[in-house]
Amino acid sequence: MRWILLAVGVLLVLMGAVWTLQGLNVLGGSAMSGATMWAVIGPIVLVVGVVLAWRGGRRAR
Repeated sequence: MRWILLAVGVLLVLMGAVWTLQGLNVLGGSAMSGATMWAVIGPIVLVVGVVLAWRGGRRAR
C-alpha cells in the first residue's frame, strides 16, 4: 500500500508542477497555457502529491 501512495504522490507532484508552469505561461503549447485557473489548481495538486508521497515514503514503526 505504501508504494502505491508513493507512486500516486510522485505523479501528482509532476502533474501539479506542469499545470503550474502552464498556468503561468512558462510551458506553452497547450490550451492550459496562460490560464490563471491552472496556476491555482497546479500548486494545490502539487501539495497533495507531496503529502501522499511523504506518507508513502515513511518507514513503518
